Amino acid sequence: MTRADAFGLLLAFLARLITGAQGHWKGCPPKAEQRVYFANHQSHFDWVLIWAALPRELRATTRPIAARDYWTATPFKHWITREVFHAVYVNRQRSDDQDPLEPLIEALDHGDSLVIFPEGTRSHHGEPQPFKSGLFNLAERFAQVQLIPAWIDNVQRVMPKGEVVPVPILCTVTFGAPLSRIDGEDKREFLERARQAVLALRPAAG
Repeated sequence: MTRADAFGLLLAFLARLITGAQGHWKGCPPKAEQRVYFANHQSHFDWVLIWAALPRELRATTRPIAARDYWTATPFKHWITREVFHAVYVNRQRSDDQDPLEPLIEALDHGDSLVIFPEGTRSHHGEPQPFKSGLFNLAERFAQVQLIPAWIDNVQRVMPKGEVVPVPILCTVTFGAPLSRIDGEDKREFLERARQAVLALRPAAG
C-alpha cells in the first residue's frame, strides 16, 4: 500500500468519524460502471464527503473536479488532490486557447467516473443556483455514461465560515435515479430538469 493509499483510508475514516458520511442510494445501487455524479455545492468539503460515501472499490475510479488555483496553492493541497483523490484540475479563469471541459473529456475518455458541481460555484442560499452548460455538453458527448444526481445535506455546517476545525455534524449524500436526455430537449430545459432532480433528493424539513 502506498503512502497516498494509506492517507486516503485515513481521510475516509476521519470524514466518516466527523460527518457520518452516510450514502443513501435511493435511485440506483453503488455499481462499478462509468458515471458522472452531479450535486449541489455548498462547501470545499463537498467532494470529500461524496468520495467518502462511495464504497471503497468505487473511489479509485471516481475523480472529483478541483479548481486548479485553489487546490494547487500549497504543496500539501496539491499532493492530496493529485495523489489521494486523483482530481481533475480545471481553470476557473476562462482561456481562449483551451476548452474548459477538456480535462473532463480526457478523464471520461479514459474510463473514469467524475464528481461535478454544475453550479460552478458554492451556493449559500439553500437551493442550487442555475446549472452551467458543462453538464449538458458532457451528456451530449458521452451518452453512454450514467448521470447520477446527488444531494449533499448539512456539509456547510461541518466547516462554518471562519473556522479551521471541523464541527462534528451528521451529513448525508442521497443518490438519485440516473438522468437521461430526452429527444428534442434543449440545453435550458435539460439543465433545469437536472437541477430539479438534485432538489428532489433534499430531505423533507423537520
